[in-house]
Amino acid sequence: MRDLLLLTGVFAGSLAIGYLLIARVPVRLHTPLMSMTNAISAVTILGAVLLFAVDTTLAQKVCGALALALAAFNVVGGFAITDRMLRMFRRHHG
Repeated sequence: MRDLLLLTGVFAGSLAIGYLLIARVPVRLHTPLMSMTNAISAVTILGAVLLFAVDTTLAQKVCGALALALAAFNVVGGFAITDRMLRMFRRHHG
């Protein structure tokens, strides 16, 4: 139980610090920043997949599945936004 409280505190602190940092990023840099978070989300996906390779409790499996789903959503969204940004810089022929 103590570990869960510690992890919840780390999560809440990371969320608050992340929000404060992202709120100060200029709009121009949001898309490159989103591309960078794809790498972080990929690490989260690998960690969640590794979690399913060992014996875990139901609560841990649910947390792992939630982390996997949210990280996958972030990766797909990040690639979609990056693709949109790259299309803005392509030369139009014709």
